Amino acid sequence: MTRFKVRFTQEADEDLLRLFDYLLERDIALAERAEAAIAKALELLEIFPFSCRKAGGGSGNPFLRELIIPFGGSGYVALFEIESPETVTVLALRHQREEDYH
Repeated sequence: MTRFKVRFTQEADEDLLRLFDYLLERDIALAERAEAAIAKALELLEIFPFSCRKAGGGSGNPFLRELIIPFGGSGYVALFEIESPETVTVLALRHQREEDYH
């Protein structure tokens, strides 16, 4: 089975820090659980990136996808692109209640 290398854009790294910092100000244990949930969910991209839904309702680039990351009463969404048979790039992360990717 082929494993994909998962990499992050600078924007995705910044999104992850922003989301973590938001929770860290409120509850350290909650922030750590959220970080672990996101990391665990992103492991799916190493094996099954095509199992995630197409971004934009299925129109446009078929390699642009979204991973839903459940956490608590809502969760997070990771926007990513399958760039090659070896590489998946996480482009952005957001909380499900946010308007859109930043």
